[in-house]
Amino acid sequence: MCICVDCHWVDHCQAYHAVERQHGVDHLCADPSFVPQSPRIHVSVIDLGAGQAGVEWDVRRCDSFEAESGRWLLLRPGQVLPT
Repeated sequence: MCICVDCHWVDHCQAYHAVERQHGVDHLCADPSFVPQSPRIHVSVIDLGAGQAGVEWDVRRCDSFEAESGRWLLLRPGQVLPT
């Protein structure tokens, strides 16, 4: 899972914005201003069956990570937490 969902900076972060773009979901912020230090994005290729493949992007490490448990859920009340 992407650590960004529990990060204080998630709604202003350029790395999370890139992850949102790759997943094709609505952005928390149209023009993020926060530049994270050394984010490590893990990319997984997933077998979807029937000869199809998908790609999963998750930030797994970031020197700018500032824990704020449930931050994403506060910004998207009622929505399912991305996995």
